[in-house]
Amino acid sequence: MAINKLPQVSMPELLHGDAEAHESWHAFEIMSEYVGATEKLKKITPAVSIFGSARTKEDHSDYKLTEEIAHLLSDAGFSVISGGGPGIMEAANKGAYAGVGPSIGLNIDLPFEKIGNEYQDICITFKTFFMRKVMFVKYASAYVVMPGGFGTLDELMECITLLQTGKTRKIPIILVGTAFWTGLLDWLKNTLVAKGMASPEDLDLIQVIDDPKEIVAAVFKHYEARGFQLSLEEQKNQLYL
Repeated sequence: MAINKLPQVSMPELLHGDAEAHESWHAFEIMSEYVGATEKLKKITPAVSIFGSARTKEDHSDYKLTEEIAHLLSDAGFSVISGGGPGIMEAANKGAYAGVGPSIGLNIDLPFEKIGNEYQDICITFKTFFMRKVMFVKYASAYVVMPGGFGTLDELMECITLLQTGKTRKIPIILVGTAFWTGLLDWLKNTLVAKGMASPEDLDLIQVIDDPKEIVAAVFKHYEARGFQLSLEEQKNQLYL
C-alpha cells in the first residue's frame, strides 16, 4: 500500500512563510490602530498638539511654562494633545487636565519608557510611530513646540513638510523658547534657504512666541476669518497624510 508523504519544506522556506504571514497580520494591526484612534479622537476638535522633551523635570521652567500654556488652551475650549509620556508631555497633559478641555495622550509603547502619565482623559497607546504621528497632525488645529530633542524635531519637521507640500491645511506652528530655537531658525534661513533647498516663505509657517496668553491669541487670530471647520478639500487631504 502506497504511503502519501508530506512535501519536504526547507527551514528557509518555513521562515519566509512565517515572515509573510507576520507582515499580513501587521497590516491588520496598523488598520486596527487607525480605526481605534479615529473613533476616539473624531469629536475632540479643535485641538492643539504640544511637543517637547520627555527629559524635562517637573521643577524646570519649561515644564511649568508648558503646564500654564496647556491650562490656558484648555480653558479657551481646546483639547490638548501630547505624547502621553513624561517631561513636557506630562506638563501638557497636567495643564489641560486641570482645565475645561480634554487632556489627550497619544502614547507609544517603548521598552525604556513607562506608558502614560496620570493626567489623561483620553489615553491611546500605539505600537507604530508613524500612525501616532498621523494622529498628532490629523486632529491638530495648531502645533505648540517646546524645547526638545530628536523626537520633538522629528514632529516639527514632519508638520512643516506636510504644510509646505499642501498635504494638510495651514495651521499655526508656534515655537516656545526664543533662546532655544534661534540657532535652528538661523541655520534654516542662512543655510537651507540661502542654498535654495527651501523657500523663504516656508519659514513664514513658523512663529516664535514665549508668552502663554499671546500663544492662545495667535491660534484664535489664525482662525478668526475662516473658523476651525475643515473644508471638503481639506477633509479629503487629511485622508492622505
